Amino acid sequence: MKKLALLQVLLMSFIGIAQKNTSGFEKYPVFPECSEVAVSQLETCFNTTLQQFVYSNFKVPQVVVSEDYTGEVIVFFEVNSEGVFKVLYVEAFYNELKEEARRVFELLPTIVPATYNGNPSYVQFTMPIKIPLVMPSERNIGNTSVKSKQRSEAEAITFLKEEYDAIENKPYTNEKFSSSINIPLSHHQYSLFDPALNRVGQNNHTAQKPYVYSEVNAYYNFESEQQKLVKNKSSWLGRKWWNEHMVTIKGDGYWLTLDPGVDLQVGRDLDADIDTYNNTRLVYTQGGIGKQINFFAVVYESQGRFADYFNRYAESIKPDGGNPAIIPGRGIAKRFRSDSYDYPIATGHVSYTPSKHFNIQLGHGKNFIGDGYRSLLFSDNASPYPFFKLNTTFWKLKYTNTWMSLRDVRSEVTQDGSFRTKYMANHYLSYNVTKRLNIGLFESVIWENDNDRGFDFNYLNPVIFYRAIEFSTGSRGGNALIGLSAKYKFTDRVNAYSQLIIDEFSSGDIFGGEGSYKNKVGYQIGAKYYNAFGVDNLYLQAEYNRVRPYTYSHNSIVLNYGHNNQSMAHTLGANFSEFIGIARYQYGRIFGDLKVIVAKRGLEVNTTEDPFFYGGDIYGTEDNRPSDLGNELGQGNTTDFFHTEVQAGYLINPSTNLKVYGSLIFRDFKPEFNTESVFENQTTWINFGIRTDLFNWYYDF
Repeated sequence: MKKLALLQVLLMSFIGIAQKNTSGFEKYPVFPECSEVAVSQLETCFNTTLQQFVYSNFKVPQVVVSEDYTGEVIVFFEVNSEGVFKVLYVEAFYNELKEEARRVFELLPTIVPATYNGNPSYVQFTMPIKIPLVMPSERNIGNTSVKSKQRSEAEAITFLKEEYDAIENKPYTNEKFSSSINIPLSHHQYSLFDPALNRVGQNNHTAQKPYVYSEVNAYYNFESEQQKLVKNKSSWLGRKWWNEHMVTIKGDGYWLTLDPGVDLQVGRDLDADIDTYNNTRLVYTQGGIGKQINFFAVVYESQGRFADYFNRYAESIKPDGGNPAIIPGRGIAKRFRSDSYDYPIATGHVSYTPSKHFNIQLGHGKNFIGDGYRSLLFSDNASPYPFFKLNTTFWKLKYTNTWMSLRDVRSEVTQDGSFRTKYMANHYLSYNVTKRLNIGLFESVIWENDNDRGFDFNYLNPVIFYRAIEFSTGSRGGNALIGLSAKYKFTDRVNAYSQLIIDEFSSGDIFGGEGSYKNKVGYQIGAKYYNAFGVDNLYLQAEYNRVRPYTYSHNSIVLNYGHNNQSMAHTLGANFSEFIGIARYQYGRIFGDLKVIVAKRGLEVNTTEDPFFYGGDIYGTEDNRPSDLGNELGQGNTTDFFHTEVQAGYLINPSTNLKVYGSLIFRDFKPEFNTESVFENQTTWINFGIRTDLFNWYYDF
């Protein structure tokens, strides 16, 4: 009421001022419909046009109708010097009426602004909207001010001092679903809307990940799907725990959510007799400023101890400098207590969408290209990294360019105590050939900071053949890969997909059949079956991956396809064949996943008697190969690998993706012969936890 009284005082003052300044120096704003009327009639035409627009577009909220409310909405607004309508204040009995008034005024077009003394100026108005709605001829609009300088200084100061109190925190209405924020990479989460994205006849693209919410929301209604899971909770704690974000802020042209999160796990490696745990606390925020800029950020603080095979691998890829490990997919860890790791990390991105054809992102995180569980082109296996990404979508095409800064943290490449920096640029062109068939073209190049050249601007050109640039800068100064992908939709419920990666295109070596070490290729073939056997939400997937020795490695020590001692493509590196079977199911908030992997791997021997590089570890140098010819998949220390993982749980909060779960992993690892670092072992790992699911954990290596 205090605000309304102040507003009325101001309006009375402004009305008096306006009545005294109806001279030839001022001219009303002009709607397109009023462009031909006489100057003396502009006020009437402006009023009539605005009244008719509001009457035609205003939708009285259901709560107002059901409660048989009679009254009015007072809208205080301006038309600025650029002809844009801007709501300054709304007074109404219901928040729903305030929201509706603001919505309608946001629909108004940009018009010719008012002028004062021949110069563009802004004009402020107050407009009553009768509830129930009344025909335009039965209500009036009043001009309240031609220019802000017409207010007295005291009135202006009084108005400005109410500015803080006038800030409204509007109800949050899931703005993220229509935003250009990346949907966090989570295999189970993506499986929920994968069927909606893969219907025959749609002109969308599914290989470039992570998706942004707005592109998926066109095919999968996040709002309605989330409403199906809402629990009827009236208390603040009940709503925040089961249904909502913890903190929401929304105002004119901006919104933000803020949530705490966890990844708390307790378990046991039964075979190694190790108690395991993970203690992650996190805070994440997401939001938007205007309609084109969105952002997402998350900060993790973590300590953990894992199953024996996981700990051994983490320590085998440790960085130079004394830190004991790199947690796979996470980052460098320092020692915590005597047998655990401490690994803090932060990720996030800013997303800018200037038009429906372009999306630009700057961030620190991960990306993925492909329709499979694995990717042979570009995956989210490694630790997060800085990136700049440009997505261009038009006609039947989606073109993605990504530029990254990566690190090699091995002691043999560290310079002056600093990790070695290298850069990667790749592009992927997705083309919907028919309503069923999609093909993709991929090219990537890695170069190092040799000769202090830093980021080579030759690779900034988004439409380019990187192989030609590689030769122009020196063939050993860069490592280029090319790839192909395809997907075919047999029905709305069944599709097949594939990938082909070529690391060194030498047709004579690839097709020669002599096992050349230059035959560095890999392929993937897979299929998905949605609502399998008529069971709603049952998702089945089968996938086969095969990568020859020496793929992704390079004769220059830094130019491998890796970051932080991890592969930027497949988790197993190279020199392997692998079959994966996956089943996922969700019923309401209950979910379950089953994964089975059978693989044949060729690992390095790494003994004094046999120090050769057999092509499995992408960080090896092919100059140390045992032979130019006769190289076969699985060479070296041939290892049979079996991994099965089952997980079941309950989704606590769909807004934050907070889950409680239990999991069981069985892993059988049988090399041809045992060495100090590679030896036969089995793992049975039981785990229970509560987790905010924002990234993929990979335990299957």
